[in-house]
Amino acid sequence: MSLEQVLKKKFGYEKFRNDQEPIIRAIMSKRNVLAILPTGTGKSICYQLPALLLDGITIVVSPLLSLMEDQVQELRTSGIKEVVAINSFMRKEDQRRVINNLQRYKLVYVSPEMLQHRHLKSRMLQVQVSLFVVDEAHCISQWGHDFRPDYLRLGDVIQHLGSPPCLAITATATKEVQRDLIAQLSLHNPKRFIQSINRPEIVLSVENCVSTEEKIEKTKKLIHQLEGPGMIYFSSRLWAESMCEQLKKEGHQRAAYYHGGLSTEDRILIQQQFMNEELDVICCTSAFGMGINKKNIRYVLHFHFPIELEAYVQEIGRAARDYAPSIAISFFCEDDRALAKSLIERDTVTMEQLSLLLHRISHYRKINEVPVEDLLVETGCSDTTWRLTVFQLEQLNVINNMIISPFPIDEMTKIMLKSQQKRMAVKLAKWKKTEEYLTSTSCRRNVLLHYFSEEKVRENGYACCDICSFSLSAYNRKKEREHSQEDSTWQEHLKAVFKV
Repeated sequence: MSLEQVLKKKFGYEKFRNDQEPIIRAIMSKRNVLAILPTGTGKSICYQLPALLLDGITIVVSPLLSLMEDQVQELRTSGIKEVVAINSFMRKEDQRRVINNLQRYKLVYVSPEMLQHRHLKSRMLQVQVSLFVVDEAHCISQWGHDFRPDYLRLGDVIQHLGSPPCLAITATATKEVQRDLIAQLSLHNPKRFIQSINRPEIVLSVENCVSTEEKIEKTKKLIHQLEGPGMIYFSSRLWAESMCEQLKKEGHQRAAYYHGGLSTEDRILIQQQFMNEELDVICCTSAFGMGINKKNIRYVLHFHFPIELEAYVQEIGRAARDYAPSIAISFFCEDDRALAKSLIERDTVTMEQLSLLLHRISHYRKINEVPVEDLLVETGCSDTTWRLTVFQLEQLNVINNMIISPFPIDEMTKIMLKSQQKRMAVKLAKWKKTEEYLTSTSCRRNVLLHYFSEEKVRENGYACCDICSFSLSAYNRKKEREHSQEDSTWQEHLKAVFKV
């Protein structure tokens, strides 16, 4: 059976898109692959299809529980049953059952943290791992160096498995990030498929505001004005909830908020309601959107701008998956500079804090004997600081197989602070590039593409950005609903909810 026949039979598509087929052929020939494909171009097919054809199992590292569950459910709905997601929300007995029967599956979705599970690591050695996939691979650089150091352990996991072919795939990565991915995963001579990050169907705009209050008023006006559905990004859970409540008070009952603090059930429910056209707008943090395959999102607003352009491109890329004209509007005021600085510095520690933390650790023989919660309260350090400290001590061979070796506290404190300062400099440099985009007086698309070492190509038929000028009215609502949800009877509302 040809690749095209498998594509049609298993996934229902008539033909491949973009670089899907050459990526699949490279994987089938056991090459390491680095693939940078724009959002909405069918990245998951690049590993799901070869996983069905290869002997053994394919491990897929995924950053979010909701993303794993979505892909598993989608595959099962299409008739592909040999797929599972192993995560910390599973009951222990279910987790053990799946791990013990790992050979029954073709696709196994896991988080970087779950790959450190001893039972899973041991079991993976007993089965044939034919392909190792890092989905949303930019998270290695974006999150691994900060609050999810297990991303930086993936290279060791691959080596532990005997170095099976690896696919690192994402939608955005500068040349610097690409080099980081290759280094962290130890990809030998990878075949590269690098496409432009440009999404010409999404017009780019920045609204300068004098205050946060002006941001709020402009957001409310745009939600009433723009054709939906849409998304609004905020820097915090509190802001997402607050704006959602304000929108509801003004009559936007088909609004909801989404962030990492919600229960798994609530997150899945809200996501499904949005996918099923039961919600028009989501007020969210960066926890929402990754892997969301909703084709008709018409606008993405940034009430707060992310501190790096990689995250921005990822987030606006949730719009226009059907390639219809859409808009990305970002608000910016002077208060945002202080907010960005606080976000960059939120997990920094002082020399005194770090020294005390290391001093307390040195009193224990094994790292799993340390009373972490008590220690963090005593030192004033965050959970993120703890995870990074343990990771650094492992990298410096202070911790081996959970055993803590004696170490010079003063010297180790200086080494770790230097590493922290280096990371801080990287973040500040990224924010400086973000500020250049937000305050640019020349074409914003040019600024964005230049950051990713690309040049602008003239796209006929599409508006570009607010600097090059465009008509906001082109993105206004085409028609009002015949009647609002409030005007419907309870019987009609019940039918809509349960799809009767």
